[in-house]
Amino acid sequence: PLRVESWIWYSLVVAVACARYTSRILLFRGNLKKLQADDALMLIALCSYTCFIVTINIVAYTNSNLFPPGFDFSTLTPADIRQRRFGSKLVLVVEQCQCVTIWAVKACLLIMYYRLTVALRENLFVKIIAVYVAFGFAFMEIFYFGVWCRPFSNYWAVPTPNAQCNAATDHLITNAVFNISSDLLLLVMALQMIIRTKFPLRSKLILCGIFGLGIFVVLASVLNKYYSFSNPFGWAWTFWYTRESSTSLLVANLPFTWTLLRRLFKLRPFDGNSSTSNTHTGNHFSYHSARTARGRHAS
Repeated sequence: PLRVESWIWYSLVVAVACARYTSRILLFRGNLKKLQADDALMLIALCSYTCFIVTINIVAYTNSNLFPPGFDFSTLTPADIRQRRFGSKLVLVVEQCQCVTIWAVKACLLIMYYRLTVALRENLFVKIIAVYVAFGFAFMEIFYFGVWCRPFSNYWAVPTPNAQCNAATDHLITNAVFNISSDLLLLVMALQMIIRTKFPLRSKLILCGIFGLGIFVVLASVLNKYYSFSNPFGWAWTFWYTRESSTSLLVANLPFTWTLLRRLFKLRPFDGNSSTSNTHTGNHFSYHSARTARGRHAS
C-alpha cells in the first residue's frame, strides 16, 4: 500500500538528508555560517516533501471533484460534497508540494554544477539550463494559478464546470514537458562532467551510479503522467509521484555525504588525492577551479 511505501521512502530520504547536513557541518568544522545557498534550498525541498508525503496519503483515500463519465450528481449528499471539496483542495496541495520539491532539487543541482564549472566552458551551459528551469517553473505556476482554471475556486467546486479544474490535463502536459526535458539536460550535464574528471575509475562509477538514479527519476515522471492520463480515477499515479520526488531528493543529497562516510569508515579521499579536495566550494568531488584551470593551460 501507498502508506507503507511512502513512509519507507520518506525515512530513507530524511536519513540521507541528515547525513548530508552532518557531512557539510563536518566539512566546515561546525561553522553553520559557511553553509551555502543549496543547503538552504534543500531545507525548503525537505519541508515541501514532508507536506507532500502527508497529504498524498490522505488524497489516496479521499474522493475529489473528479467524477467518472455519466456520474449522477443528484446522488451526492451535503456530506459527500464537503468531503469531495476537501479532497480536491488536498489534490491541489499535493500538486504544488510536488512541483516545489522537484524544482527546488533542480535548483540545488544547478548551484552545485555552477560551483563545479567556474572558469570552464560548461559554466555557460549551466546558466542556460538554469534560465530554462526558472522559466519552466514560472510558466507552469502562472498558468496553473491564473489561466487553466478560472475562477480559481473551481479547483474544488463540486461539480466543477471546467475539466481543467479536476483532470488538469493542460497543467500535466506543461509539467511533463518542462520537468522531463530539464531532468534530461541535468542528467547529461552531470554524466559528461563525471566522465571528464581525472577521478579513479571506482570513484567515477560511484558517481555515475548516484546520478544514474536520475534515469529512474525521468522514468517515474513519465509513468506518473501516463497513469494520470490513462487511469485518472485510479491511484497508481500517487505511487509514481512519491517515487519521483523521493528519488530526486536522494540524487541531490547523496553526493554530499562523502565527508561523513570517510569519517565513519576510514575511506580514502574520493579523488584519490586529498590535496585536490575543493573545500572552497564545499564539494566533495573535485573539479578544476579557476586557478588550477589556468595552471593547467599554462603548463
